Amino acid sequence: MGDWSFLGRLLENAQEHSTVIGKVWLTVLFIFRILVLGAAAEEVWGDEQSDFTCNTQQPGCENVCYDEAFPISHIRFWVLQIIFVSTPTLIYLGHVLHIVRMEEKRREREEELRKAGRHEEDHDPLYHNGVSDGGGGGKRDKPPIRDEHGKIRIRGALLRTYIFNIIFKTLFEVGFILGQYFLYGFHLRPLYKCGRWPCPNTVDCFISRPTEKTIFIIFMLVVACVSLVLNLLEIYHLGWKKVKQGVTNEFVPDSESMLLDGREPGNSEMIPEQTSQSVLGCLPDE
Repeated sequence: MGDWSFLGRLLENAQEHSTVIGKVWLTVLFIFRILVLGAAAEEVWGDEQSDFTCNTQQPGCENVCYDEAFPISHIRFWVLQIIFVSTPTLIYLGHVLHIVRMEEKRREREEELRKAGRHEEDHDPLYHNGVSDGGGGGKRDKPPIRDEHGKIRIRGALLRTYIFNIIFKTLFEVGFILGQYFLYGFHLRPLYKCGRWPCPNTVDCFISRPTEKTIFIIFMLVVACVSLVLNLLEIYHLGWKKVKQGVTNEFVPDSESMLLDGREPGNSEMIPEQTSQSVLGCLPDE
């Protein structure tokens, strides 16, 4: 088995920008899959092909029977499963890093503009008369990407990426559970009968440690089902509640949008209309 430390560090970074359920999912992935797979499961399947024996002396018969019994090794199958279910999370982490980088660039540009504005204010008398203040009055500042605790806010495009991340993780989990069932089931029998060429007839082949391997197969299946349930819970937690929140916000404008439209929160009268009447009252009569 290779070194999982690099993947572990990436998943640890992604855990900082996940929901509570997402953090539990990453813990289940790292402890009950990666650590168990690297520490124990490899030892159980270390003698998989060498101890797969058949009661025949026909050259090549054992190899083709092993290939028929195990199209892909359980260990390699679970490694592929971990890689596939981790990939959407890594893509989400890349989106988070991109947003953080763009926010840093935006702050740098704002700092440069602020310094340039202070320099012009010292040399241009128009700034003192308030002439240049009206250029950006209607510009709406972007909301901060971090909350008061310094954590990334999961909303907007980042929220959509996070939801797609959960959906694809769910699809991969279901696909690998079904794939494992159709490839070799969830139970290993000690005796496997094989009649594949070049075996002279139907031969009996014997699998080493079938009970121990079955226990690991069931354990990994339970962990996959737990991960699947966590994904479904997170889809409900994010998707359903955000849909309800979006429907509510569609009919109830927030105070910030009402102020931008020229209305005060709780007041349906337009501010520009009152202003125009006061201006017309100040005009001299002809």
